[in-house]
Amino acid sequence: WLMSDNMHHQWLLLAACFWVIFMFMVASKFITLTFKDPDGYGAKQEPLILTAVTKVEEVHVPEEKHWPEEFQPTGKAFSGNLIRHPLVHMERLELLRNVCRDAALRNLSHTAVSKFVLDRIFVCDKHKILFCQTPKVGNTQWKKVLIVLNGAFSSIEEIPENIVHDHEKNGLPRLSSFSDSEIKKRLNLYFKFFIVRDPFERLISAFKDKFVHNPRFEPWYRHEIAPGIIRKYRKHRTETKGLQFEDFVRYLGDPNHRWLDVQFGDHIIHWVTYVELCAPCEIAYSVIGHHETLEDDAPYILKAAGIDHLVSYPTIPPGITVYNKTKVERYFSGISKRDIRRLYARFEGDFKLFGYREPDFLLN
Repeated sequence: WLMSDNMHHQWLLLAACFWVIFMFMVASKFITLTFKDPDGYGAKQEPLILTAVTKVEEVHVPEEKHWPEEFQPTGKAFSGNLIRHPLVHMERLELLRNVCRDAALRNLSHTAVSKFVLDRIFVCDKHKILFCQTPKVGNTQWKKVLIVLNGAFSSIEEIPENIVHDHEKNGLPRLSSFSDSEIKKRLNLYFKFFIVRDPFERLISAFKDKFVHNPRFEPWYRHEIAPGIIRKYRKHRTETKGLQFEDFVRYLGDPNHRWLDVQFGDHIIHWVTYVELCAPCEIAYSVIGHHETLEDDAPYILKAAGIDHLVSYPTIPPGITVYNKTKVERYFSGISKRDIRRLYARFEGDFKLFGYREPDFLLN
């Protein structure tokens, strides 16, 4: 009986030990699950984010610590929600550099940084920004942004439309107005950007704006430039209708177009190449925005330039930036392949430098 009683106590003790061990294991698992570091995944990702930010800063503000105090850039580090954007813009700049190095395209990708180019670049000294104007790519809105930054008006909504393009009243100095040494400083140290769009769609926009609708009532396009193009390039001169897109294409694709360009003066800025306007292979731009992705590019540019807390890009109407393939094909449907190929030959540098595909109707 005594032996049986002892064994019973031993079994109870053994069961109690197992119960304690079991409860300890359950408690341990509970503590592990409850107090696990909620930021563990984020902590593992942090080095990747910091690396990406560092790379972007190196691209846009090289050798920052060595710059003179008066020319310190105002660009700030990018927040996490913009980390995906720098890769796109770095790829654009890398493509630009590669095409600039292509000897076969040198005549189409390089140009001198002449007064013509410097006249296209607007300056915001207060925030150390240079903006190269590429007409028919939404530049009016960017000029409004710079006008506000320069202090001429306190908000974009206050700027009268007739002031935006009046360069005596809008408070936007051109880079050409500075001395050579001041030009060089700004080109080396300021945040620089410009916007591009599909080259052929831009030409259609220029044609419609200047020769069809002419909303700013600029009579010289219809009464001086259009007749000059018609006299030279219209096949059937007995026709009395105004400038047709076919005439415009023949003029632009003519290898000897420059003799007319000289007569037209600075009005040609609405259809000359991005290369001629902004010298992208000679000037190290910080960002190149695309009209087709402006909804993303505009906030990115403001952030990269460090001015997003000061001004916003005006609201973009829905669908305004979408590439209209049907419209482009319709405009070129009545143009001979020969004339289209000559036009493409002139603008090939713009297509290649900024990653635009050769039109499908040229490949068929």
